[in-house]
Amino acid sequence: GIGGAFQYGLQVSIINSPAEYIKSFIRETWLRRYGSSASEEMITLMWSFIVSIYSIGGLLGSSSAGYLAVRFGRKKAMLFANAPALLSAALMGLSRLCGSFEMIIAGRLCSGVCGGLALNIHLMYAGECAPRKLRGLMAITASTAIAVGKFVGFALGLREVLGVEALWPILMAANALPALVQLLTLPFFPDSPRYLLIDKKDKEGCI
Repeated sequence: GIGGAFQYGLQVSIINSPAEYIKSFIRETWLRRYGSSASEEMITLMWSFIVSIYSIGGLLGSSSAGYLAVRFGRKKAMLFANAPALLSAALMGLSRLCGSFEMIIAGRLCSGVCGGLALNIHLMYAGECAPRKLRGLMAITASTAIAVGKFVGFALGLREVLGVEALWPILMAANALPALVQLLTLPFFPDSPRYLLIDKKDKEGCI
């Protein structure tokens, strides 16, 4: 679940802590770029867009999860989900350095794609790989991973950790770590027996 449902839980909770810092960043960027202060309505609109575009990315990711899972297999599809996660981490982590709040919007969209893909394929992959007696237990790992992701997101957002003005870009880029962990570990896992048998017609590989 570290690169699956955990990513969703992390991104849902991690956006709450740096809200005021990101709004201040938008104000500063707007003033520097256009020479005038942005209205509060514009700041609220930009912030709302940053928060809500994650759902649009999630819709895109969820819509393509089924195709990718059948076309490339559950394991490879899970590995592909880390590409938008790393891209989003790079965009959001470098946004202040580049002076672009649009990079945060693009990064949130990419992280939404990752969340939509990972959440759906995690359930599929874990359920299909699990022995019959453990199938229910393995399905619950998705809910557990979401809860742990939310907890980690809130914990990282504390002022004693990364919830300060100087560190909010690092906080926003924290989803790179579980993506890297999954990229290093998932290649050693087997592929789904159901995928091997039904989609690849590989009976020996399935057994």
